[in-house]
Amino acid sequence: MTTIPTILEGLVREGLAAAGHTELPFPLPPVAQTQNPDHGDYQSNAAFRLGKAMRTNPRALAEEVLSVLPDHPAVARAEVAGPGFLNFFLDEAWMGERLAELAEDPKKGLPQRSGTVVIDYSSPNVAKQMHVGHLRSTGIGAALDRLHRFAGYTVIADNHIGDWGTQFGKLIVAWDLWLDESALAEDPIGELQRIYVKFATESEGSPELEDSARNETAKLQAGDERNLTLWTRFIEISLAEFEKVYERLGVRFDETLGESFYNPMLVPLVDQIIEAGVAVPSQGAIVIPFEPEDGKGLGNSPMLIRKRDGAALYATTDLATVRHRLDTWKPERLLYVTDTRQQLHFRQLFAACGKLGWNQAELVHVWFGMLSLPEGAMSTRKGNVIPLHDVLDDAAARARMVVDEKSPELSEDERADIAEAVGVGAVIYADLSQNPQSNVVFDWERMLSLDGNTAPFLMYSYARGRSLLRKGEVESVQLEPFVPVEPLERALTQHLLRFPEALQSALANYRPNLLCEYLFGLATSFNRFYYELPVLQAEPEVRHRRILMVEATSRVLRTGLEILGIRPLERM
Repeated sequence: MTTIPTILEGLVREGLAAAGHTELPFPLPPVAQTQNPDHGDYQSNAAFRLGKAMRTNPRALAEEVLSVLPDHPAVARAEVAGPGFLNFFLDEAWMGERLAELAEDPKKGLPQRSGTVVIDYSSPNVAKQMHVGHLRSTGIGAALDRLHRFAGYTVIADNHIGDWGTQFGKLIVAWDLWLDESALAEDPIGELQRIYVKFATESEGSPELEDSARNETAKLQAGDERNLTLWTRFIEISLAEFEKVYERLGVRFDETLGESFYNPMLVPLVDQIIEAGVAVPSQGAIVIPFEPEDGKGLGNSPMLIRKRDGAALYATTDLATVRHRLDTWKPERLLYVTDTRQQLHFRQLFAACGKLGWNQAELVHVWFGMLSLPEGAMSTRKGNVIPLHDVLDDAAARARMVVDEKSPELSEDERADIAEAVGVGAVIYADLSQNPQSNVVFDWERMLSLDGNTAPFLMYSYARGRSLLRKGEVESVQLEPFVPVEPLERALTQHLLRFPEALQSALANYRPNLLCEYLFGLATSFNRFYYELPVLQAEPEVRHRRILMVEATSRVLRTGLEILGIRPLERM
């Protein structure tokens, strides 16, 4: 299906051409939703901008375009407003026909794409619990993953875990000195994190511990059998723990390729980069230098890819990662979902890829703001992190109290399942509903709130629609054309028709919060419709029309919630 703005933009382009303006001095501006429904449903400022550029009267030009604007069944009327804007009023019969088509479409009117997109997100470190700080990359990445799949892309979700480096030497030393076998059996990842934090504390006054850790790291990297066995065990413990959290969040990865996967590629890759003349020696190390034209802020920030002692770095691994992904999946786009602190790193990485001629794919850093505690930044080393499973447990427990109070007639299993879906959904939505580039201070009450612009409100709106249809003994609804009559019917129909636009906007801007804003507005419009207009008690013709609207709303809400990673419930 073609979106409504695309249809209207085509009409504007035809009108401009008919008025003699086939070539514009700027790209045709997009048709936008009006802020005031009294001024129409959509608005174009193309004639206004062109009039300004031509130094002629914009309103007169807009009226000229209006006079030759082609007819289209979507448009009931168009008019010139203000200094030269074209306002469009949609035709109600066309709206009802369009909604029936959209609601029946499995892709809900979203134009489909093709090609492969690799999305790198979550990326926790081995031997450490996933904490609330991992929520942003995991939630935003998973929502973008689902959104791209829904748009037709082939998606490779790659969890680039931290499974190599000096921390493993520290962990091996800590294992030998302080491991509690009974605690390991009861809570494996918790015990690994405990001894890691203890190493950080003890080593502050004992430099010999750091020396021992460096020695154990060197042995691991040299292939020592015992250290490799321990390292493998650390990974197995960690992946099992991560999977429990991912299962609750509804997250699935196509690949889990840690840093260690790329180790064999690093030495030959650096040699190739030197041979290509892109990397040069610098004080015994190897760097990729940048010139001002290579990118903003990179002129004085060379990219270190081999240390003096011959060791590779995080940047070296990321270069190998790009090369592997380009060769293996031949994607058209690589997305990296990480926090704001890595902006310089990714500017360097992308600029280095450009210098190497690795231009086969668009490279995008989808960065997000930091999540911190009220008392400051979190640090596993300091031991002041909140485990993510504790957040989810607490959210489910709070939801359970509400479910027990509101729906005591449901079985124990039903109430437990509803509480889990509501609690986890509340946590996911609390983060996704914010602009991802904003910094967030973790707030238990806000994160787990069940009121206002929250997942429970959206979930309850969906469940309310399903309940209404059950009460009306409407088992299945085949969407068919209708004509919205009442203003609230028209407003709800119009909001539903904007679903593809919301999806496109969230996709183009890599911002799931734009989809959240749309769904909150839809749920608000639906609840106003529900409270003020009778459905089941209305006369047959009106009843049938409003049942169609309830069904269409349910389908759109369900699709939107599922893209966000929130499980819709038939009853709450």
